[in-house]
Amino acid sequence: MAIAHSVLDFQSYSSGALSAQESQLIQTSVEQFGSPLLLLDCDVVRQQYQALSRALPNVTLHFALKPLPHPAVVQTLLAEGASFDLATRGEVELVAQQGVPAERTIHTHPIKRDRDIRDALAYGCKVFVVDNINELEKFIAYRDEVELLVRLSFRNSEAFADLSKKFGCSPQQALEIIAQAKDWNIRIKGLSFHVGSQTMNPQKYVDAIKTCRNVMEQVIERNLPALSTLDIGGGFPVSYNAQVMPIELFCQPINQALSELPETVQVIAEPGRFIVAQAMTSVAEVMGQAERDGQTWYYLDDGIYGSFSGLVFDDAKYPLSTLGKDGQRLPTGSELPSVLAGPTCDSIDVIAENIMLPKLNNGDLVIGRMMGAYTSATATDFNFFKRAQTVLVNQHKAQDRLIG
Repeated sequence: MAIAHSVLDFQSYSSGALSAQESQLIQTSVEQFGSPLLLLDCDVVRQQYQALSRALPNVTLHFALKPLPHPAVVQTLLAEGASFDLATRGEVELVAQQGVPAERTIHTHPIKRDRDIRDALAYGCKVFVVDNINELEKFIAYRDEVELLVRLSFRNSEAFADLSKKFGCSPQQALEIIAQAKDWNIRIKGLSFHVGSQTMNPQKYVDAIKTCRNVMEQVIERNLPALSTLDIGGGFPVSYNAQVMPIELFCQPINQALSELPETVQVIAEPGRFIVAQAMTSVAEVMGQAERDGQTWYYLDDGIYGSFSGLVFDDAKYPLSTLGKDGQRLPTGSELPSVLAGPTCDSIDVIAENIMLPKLNNGDLVIGRMMGAYTSATATDFNFFKRAQTVLVNQHKAQDRLIG
């Protein structure tokens, strides 16, 4: 479903307050579509992509579909000239259905079944990632069709998700993979890494880039084919309740490190959360309430098994606000300790405890900000509570640009 225009102020998360225009839009959407809802603003997707493009001017951005694999997001970014990062057969099918040229995609899952490789090749995607000899061996049969990136591991205990815990190899192992690839006549295109989701310190990227530069130099010293690509992954941070460094400042030391690479090296990245986290707002309705242990429990029609799944899987802390069912702001100054619980018959389905809220009535609304990444993507229909419907905002602009 789509509505034509958005007045949601996606730049004012820290205040938590809703403007009159925002309140009206939310009320109108609930009246039209019911609840729970996720309002996906394609303008914000566009703005975030443009901001990161400006911050990394010499880097080709491949949007990682994992946090929000929605056709409207693909259409919006395709209209902006973006490339795409794929990891599964379903993601291949999604971009193919949206008309994404295969040459604007890479397949970055380090561990693949043979049919995963064949499906991607049938679509036309030819760049894959490996991080071990066992995976490299799978490409012997396709060596005339593929180009590979070797993924290095850079552990990061400070990140939301240390993605090098599960994937990646050491620099020495990378050199061994590259040497074996030469013996098997498999082309190694370059290196890749991912320093972890929500990485707050740009030095993590700088250190990884320097290590990869050293590996590239060792490749030449060992008379192995020179590498032409470096994939610096994703992990660029966004602000939930705590402010993070502005992206242009965050990327300054990264750009400096990249400038020290050989001019022949093409740099790509795999941003996901940064592009979509800010683009979605959730709307849930109070189904009922009860007094328990000195707090009011409000039971919403969305919860941990739905749009708030990121509270379990992603460690995100979403800014929350409230709105009366008539679209009016609720009175402030008399907030009480409260609990927000989801609708399922499961005791872990609790969104927030000891949260100060005004008195809510059944039918009032709870609004969640920064709900674009790892929310609908990891939501379920557990207990047969249907996941929130996604309502598209400003989608027509992406469609117009694609047609034009």
